[in-house]
Amino acid sequence: MDTTPKILKETSSGDFLSDIRDEMLKNREVECFGPIDHDSVQSLIRQLRHLQRQDPEAEIRMYIDSPGGEILSGLALYDVMQNLSCPIRTLCVGQAASMAAVLFSAGARRELLPHSEVMIHDPLLSSGPGGSALQVQETARRLLQNRERLCGILAKHTGKSLEDICQRTKQDTFFTAEEAVDFGLADGILQTI
Repeated sequence: MDTTPKILKETSSGDFLSDIRDEMLKNREVECFGPIDHDSVQSLIRQLRHLQRQDPEAEIRMYIDSPGGEILSGLALYDVMQNLSCPIRTLCVGQAASMAAVLFSAGARRELLPHSEVMIHDPLLSSGPGGSALQVQETARRLLQNRERLCGILAKHTGKSLEDICQRTKQDTFFTAEEAVDFGLADGILQTI
């Protein structure tokens, strides 16, 4: 069942229901809600590219409430965010955890609602390693490579040292809105949207 809110529109041809996300897109607002995966990222990339073509300088607001997800999909979205000429303002409206925390921290302006939280940690295996010893070794190598890559991105956007980020991501590290600002993951706390 589709639970997406609809908006009643009046036109010369009569009334019709419009998806609220269409209205949000007209206002240069996109949502990164739920798990970060191939499908959600491809949709976001299409929306961002569309808004870039409409106005290459106007700000885009990206609302984030996500537990994180796939690293490579998240990095694809990160790369697009970094290569658009439009500034992307990220707004955490719940949680920005794991890969979502990396995306949130990469905003040109990063803000949270007062009761939002951010969580960073090392990348996790999506399933247990299997196969031969060489396959397990390759999986571990790629996991460590992703750890270094993600810690580097967080260090770049927080102003913290790579060593500090690597220390903080050894375990799940949760930040309240105030702590996220103090750590450099966010620029401020919003009282109203």
